[in-house]
Amino acid sequence: MYPCCFPPLATPPTVAAEPLELVLQPLTSDAFREFGEVIQLGSGDEVMPINYGLTERHHGLAKIDVETQGGHGIINIFRSVPIELPFQIKVMERHPLGSQAFMPLSGNPYIIVVAPPGDFEPTAMRAFLAEPNQGVNYARGTWHHYCLALQGVSDFLVVDRAGDGDNCDEIALPLAMQVTIATRPQG
Repeated sequence: MYPCCFPPLATPPTVAAEPLELVLQPLTSDAFREFGEVIQLGSGDEVMPINYGLTERHHGLAKIDVETQGGHGIINIFRSVPIELPFQIKVMERHPLGSQAFMPLSGNPYIIVVAPPGDFEPTAMRAFLAEPNQGVNYARGTWHHYCLALQGVSDFLVVDRAGDGDNCDEIALPLAMQVTIATRPQG
């Protein structure tokens, strides 16, 4: 098994005073704004008819940011196995040279864990429950956990950056800093 990034960052952040537990909240554009964009239909998107009226184009749902240091966009499919809750967050990553977008393909909800760009701060972490019709575009430098599938093996279409430069920082969280996602929200 391989991590996303090599090598992990050498200096872990400061240790939280008490163990942290993240509460899942619904994924909305407003709640996610500081971390990037939510990709979904009907979120104020511009809709235009194309293909002689047989198709609706939902235009500009996310801004892809991949050209730093001569980078270019690529499309991948990631396949994730489902997790069980509670789940321990042991590692976070960020991509300092570009955005990274995930769109679910398998009809399953999934969990998103993020922290703001800059120095990693565990107390600033947030967890969102994404519905099967919601994707996300992580803004450049946003700390995030890898895909956390629920209810079954899940495929994600991923728009990513390729090219020169080190575009992945990963940090392993010491045991005293690990964060737990306890339960799914009610409702």
